[in-house]
Amino acid sequence: MRLVWWTILLAIAGVSAAQAQQPGVDTDTGTGSAKPQLRVAPNLQLHRNVEDDDITSFMVGDKMESDADGLVKLTGKAEVRRIDSVVKGDYIDYQRSTGQVRVRGNGLIMRDASIVTGPELNYNINSETGEVNDPNFWLGATGGGGKATRADILSRDHMRLTDVTYSGCPCPDPAWYIKSSRVDLHYEDNEGIARNGVLYFKKVPILYSPYLTFPIRKERKSGFLIPTYGTSSSGGIEVSTPYYFNLAPNYDATLIPRYMAKRGAQLGAEFRYLGSGYTGQVFGTYLNNDKVADKNRWYYSWQHRQRLGGGLSASFDVRRVSDDDYFRDFSSLGLNEATNTYLPSSAGLNWSGYKYFNASLYAYTYQTLQDSTANYLRPQYNKLPELYVRGARYNWGGFDVQSDNYATRFEMPFYSGDIDKFSAFKDTRIAPNGTRFSSYTTVAYPIVRAGWYVTPKVGVHMSQYNTDWYPARLYPGYPKTESRVLPIMSIDSGMTFERKASLFGNDSIQTLEPRVYYLNVPYRDQSQLPVYDTGIASFNFAQAFDENIFSGGWDRIAEANQVTVGLTTRWLDADSGFERLSLSAAQRIYFSDQRVTLGRGGKPRTDKKSDYLIGANAALTDTLNVRFDAQFNPESRDRNRMTAGFRWEPKRLASLSTSYRYERDPRAYSDPGYVYNPLDDKTREQVSVAGQWPLSKHVYALGRYDYSLQEKRSTQSIFGLEYKGDCCWVGRVVMQRYAVSKEQVNTAMFFQLELSGLGSLGTDPMRLLSDRISSYRSITPPVPEKTTFERYE
Repeated sequence: MRLVWWTILLAIAGVSAAQAQQPGVDTDTGTGSAKPQLRVAPNLQLHRNVEDDDITSFMVGDKMESDADGLVKLTGKAEVRRIDSVVKGDYIDYQRSTGQVRVRGNGLIMRDASIVTGPELNYNINSETGEVNDPNFWLGATGGGGKATRADILSRDHMRLTDVTYSGCPCPDPAWYIKSSRVDLHYEDNEGIARNGVLYFKKVPILYSPYLTFPIRKERKSGFLIPTYGTSSSGGIEVSTPYYFNLAPNYDATLIPRYMAKRGAQLGAEFRYLGSGYTGQVFGTYLNNDKVADKNRWYYSWQHRQRLGGGLSASFDVRRVSDDDYFRDFSSLGLNEATNTYLPSSAGLNWSGYKYFNASLYAYTYQTLQDSTANYLRPQYNKLPELYVRGARYNWGGFDVQSDNYATRFEMPFYSGDIDKFSAFKDTRIAPNGTRFSSYTTVAYPIVRAGWYVTPKVGVHMSQYNTDWYPARLYPGYPKTESRVLPIMSIDSGMTFERKASLFGNDSIQTLEPRVYYLNVPYRDQSQLPVYDTGIASFNFAQAFDENIFSGGWDRIAEANQVTVGLTTRWLDADSGFERLSLSAAQRIYFSDQRVTLGRGGKPRTDKKSDYLIGANAALTDTLNVRFDAQFNPESRDRNRMTAGFRWEPKRLASLSTSYRYERDPRAYSDPGYVYNPLDDKTREQVSVAGQWPLSKHVYALGRYDYSLQEKRSTQSIFGLEYKGDCCWVGRVVMQRYAVSKEQVNTAMFFQLELSGLGSLGTDPMRLLSDRISSYRSITPPVPEKTTFERYE
């Protein structure tokens, strides 16, 4: 609204120049001269850093008069225009001697897509003061608008509005609006101050503030953010009132006081910063004397990234909590951090200053969060530090060459929590420490032709271990230093056939894609090598064509003399190429028995064939998709893994999906000597149902339900209702119940009132709904970004 006086000042300042200079006449010589031709700009552009006195103005009106006393009059559809503003009215006059400007009848001023109208506009360009009676205004930066009984222009930087009604809702009868007895606008400070502000929703007052500040432009501004509130079985009724500090253009801070009825007052803080070569943020919380746990609770994290030049950069990410149960007790609704078990921290350097090489030096530590209702969870090894050097060059005379090299120091941390049942682990190291040097260099020669490819590949994996075996009594005679060198050879090949076909009566293209992968790795005795970060890889379509049945850091490399055979067929729409149906199958055939196992006492594989892998994906219609994947043993007829599900989206804001997941305890089929133990069964079997569905024109239901068949309990359930108002508002109520440990659950409920153009009252559930409910879509239509040219004339 600064435009009320600012535009008039700029517009009137150029009147004399516009009258004196006629098109095609050189004002210095009085002779005609050719002027540059107009050029069409590729798009609308802003004119930056243009002095006010250098901006030309021109006038339009049915009649224009100027007398000897310096009075300029425009009558009948009067307009004064500049490149940055427009002034309109039935009558405009300007008195040069006093600087007084008057606009009478249908006054309108527009600048930066903002508009102010009123029956009378008075302004003095000398004193930069004036008033507007009964102004109506529309703000281009926010899209909102309103009215007042009077606007007093007190200075270039200060305007005062009396009896203001404002709404960001463009409807004729807005669902919400704010009334204030007085609003002061300070433009240089980008600050508006409202006294006795009342927020009305459906003409009912729901929020009052005697003093409220807000930004006038889109730039950030210090002040209170909208409060959030909710309730949970862990914390009781919760209320949070964040305060934002706009400290500088490149850094800011937020204080987050949070009160939980059951636990007490928690203070959180976040600091963000950004520089020319660095960026980062710091976050932390502190609760003094938790009323439930009877102890202090805290959490902090700090992430930082720094460019050092010459291809060198540094970063660190530090995270720590006060105790094992912090996330279970304080998990934010919707984020569901209660499932965190390993809290990682890292710090290091990266280098990429050469075309074919890059390197990094990092240290990694992990805080393991134990569950008092479950068995002891073995911590992850800390890497203090890990050096990685990689060299790669592709299509080097047709060859692809790659070398990955590591030097890592592994240290097993002690338990540092306060769960009594695990106190025996506090000062005891349960696994050996050591240093691992490894290098894996490969050379491949891809031969790719239309319809087929063959890729032979050879590599050498070299490792050396320096190990501090602990406890020594468990590793009698194990060498402190041990080396391993293994050649790895493979040939990957495939073909693609196509033919015209028909699927459900539609013209299609069917493909047939066989793939054969041969792998040969000689045997090496690795039983006296430690296992730091290696596990048994999940057997799936990707792993079936991989070089090792073990995943992670290659502490174990299985010998291999085997071939994997796979076949995929697809049906594609003949016109669009859209995949309607795909069927896949794969199996691995072994020509020798396995002798390398992950741990001592493990029995190696003796089968000649692996489990079958099968998969199917089908788009039965444009709205219905189904999928099925399975791994099963053809001899015992045991299913080892299986997933199945469908998703139906008949229209926007309507979806339904179900899924079934089963994974047998990996030890039961990867270790022939495994003995079933019901107290330590890691089998997982779960059913999930999720969806979003309109119940009426305005009411939408949404939810998700997860049930563990193995544990015979619900692990997560979400149910909510959304109400879409006729204009500019949405109401939500959502309940979530989820498992925070093996035996404990947390229940939370919250409400949200979303007012378009203002914000949301209550806890925001959108991240929860988007993450947990497949195909969820917000019922709030997206608000287009406002621009300077929103109301361009």
